[in-house]
Amino acid sequence: MRLGINLGYWGAGMDSDNLAVAQEADRLGYSVCWAAEAYGSDAPTVLSWVAAQTERIDVGSAIFQIPARTPAMTAMTAATLDSLSGGRFRLGLGVSGPQVSEGWYGVRFDKPLARTREYVEIVRKAMSRERLTHEGEHWTLPLPDGPGKALKLTVHPVREYIPLYIAAIGPKNLEQTGELADGALLIFPSAAHLEETALRHIRAGREKAGKTMEGFDVCPTVPIAIGEDVDALADLFRPYTALYVGGMGSRKQNFYNKLAQRMGYEKEAAEIQDKYLSGDKDGAAAAIPRELIDSTTLLGTVERIADRMQAYAAAGVTTLTLSPAGFTLDERITALRTGAEALERAGLAE
Repeated sequence: MRLGINLGYWGAGMDSDNLAVAQEADRLGYSVCWAAEAYGSDAPTVLSWVAAQTERIDVGSAIFQIPARTPAMTAMTAATLDSLSGGRFRLGLGVSGPQVSEGWYGVRFDKPLARTREYVEIVRKAMSRERLTHEGEHWTLPLPDGPGKALKLTVHPVREYIPLYIAAIGPKNLEQTGELADGALLIFPSAAHLEETALRHIRAGREKAGKTMEGFDVCPTVPIAIGEDVDALADLFRPYTALYVGGMGSRKQNFYNKLAQRMGYEKEAAEIQDKYLSGDKDGAAAAIPRELIDSTTLLGTVERIADRMQAYAAAGVTTLTLSPAGFTLDERITALRTGAEALERAGLAE
């Protein structure tokens, strides 16, 4: 199993620290450094900045939001980043959510599976430097009855094939991800529930495409915090978990809430959402079961984290992406180094 690092969002006042974290991950031999975007910092700019100041670590988008760019623009960005980084770019895509898609980008959040399928097809065709033509429900290239021509990408990527990941949570999206992508970006992964909540759906998609799980990158992001008091460490992540399970999306369309339900927390997920959406964020955080937090994070001593890493590897994780907790650079670097040490102790380092 390999390790990754997720820097999250840029522009929160810790930008120089984020770069130092990425550089330390590079020094420690981490496999990939991911950057996110929502409606603040954009991922491509961050990744180019990180790639320019690291040597070996891959840089990946977790995610480029599909409503933010045309597929052709995404192909251009991917090819450029791969060229600038010397072949170290991984393309992660996702549809975002209805609030961001419609409120920020002005793009209807309709038929996300069909939209993703077409998007991936166009991106791959463009990156392969074929002349770009497409006739679908969401995109037609070139536009009919106009001056548009079928063009091909002028940039030559370093590699013939850039790895493509999709962020997926729901069963249908997970199955399609297995069918279309080279890897899955997962969130709130519990090793004990990974097979039922994710892997069986991904495997079904792979089988539909005539493929096995060989070479497919199962890549969840897991917060990590170091210390002796596991209960106190779990409390650090109550606001984070409450935001996603309680407040992300709408009452009817919250993918993370549904994931918590599939993990067996139906009653608790409903309570968390009710309190969060009513404005009681503290109450929502307090309602989160400790086990839900503990099973979806890496908390404790290096020995405890090594045990959890073994469980993730046994469950089928191939790249475990860490999101180190802490308000200071020293805390985040300590978590990063502990992660690398735990991987060694677990006998999982490649």
